[in-house]
Amino acid sequence: MAEDKYNLKNPAVKRILQEVKELQSNPSDDFMSLPLEENIFEWQFAIRGPRDSEFEGGIYHGRIQLPAEYPFKPPSFMLLTPNGRFETQTKICLSISNHHPEHWQPSWSVRTALVALIAFMPTSPNGALGSLDYTKEERRTLAVKSRESPPKYGNPERQKLIDEIHEYMLSKTPSVPQHSPSQSSEEHPTETKTEAEAEANQQDSVTVGAGYPGIPNPTLNERVVEEPPVAAAKAYPYPVATRLVREIPGEGPSNQPLRRPEMRVQRSVVDDRLFTWAAVGLTIAILVLLFKKFIKSSGHGAVFMDGS
Repeated sequence: MAEDKYNLKNPAVKRILQEVKELQSNPSDDFMSLPLEENIFEWQFAIRGPRDSEFEGGIYHGRIQLPAEYPFKPPSFMLLTPNGRFETQTKICLSISNHHPEHWQPSWSVRTALVALIAFMPTSPNGALGSLDYTKEERRTLAVKSRESPPKYGNPERQKLIDEIHEYMLSKTPSVPQHSPSQSSEEHPTETKTEAEAEANQQDSVTVGAGYPGIPNPTLNERVVEEPPVAAAKAYPYPVATRLVREIPGEGPSNQPLRRPEMRVQRSVVDDRLFTWAAVGLTIAILVLLFKKFIKSSGHGAVFMDGS
């Protein structure tokens, strides 16, 4: 195939051919991707909609363009199948794409990127470039349509490869699960809550990259502090619980702090009595000395001694 058309000493060509062999020897039920015969830097792929999401059962085709400096520079991605999450034929802004080369790592591969793309599908778009925010019902409708036929794109060679990939994915992807109207209506509150939590606890997860820790919203922490201690401890067990434990002893009664003042009072009373008795004894001693001195000076001491 490409071995006869490309310089195998080229690091990018060598790496791409290695990845082709690896994908063929270890195929996945979740995706399939192959390069064009005439250009191994252009790949066609299809991913399976992530399970337990509105994309489940869908087959989503796309295109990968690898740079000449691959794997030291990231590839670009675009989806060709309407999906309700990303625009079609528009480069997707992801942390694994060329929009954010600072996040790319040479150890990553086409397989790594496709697995990450599947994980990105059910995340909140947060207004990222090339993102869409369709309802779950609309996305399920598009998932059903995605199975009917592959997208039309490019020349006959590209289309032939797209058709082959589509047939393979149809054999590996179960049908779109059926959802009753009651289930759909029950999902609206959950969807609203999920989006609210995503906006409060995450930065732009699509442009920065999913899986990065979210930054807590200070306003949420303030609300938790105002709630009863039990509810606050359940909501934020680490920072808030520590804060509440520090505040509660100052508000409620505690046995140990009350004992220490009593001990101090008792000790102070005993100390005062000791000082009082010492002062009395010292006063008596001084009076005795003064009395003896007075007797000696008045001559009564000699009379007493003569009489004895």
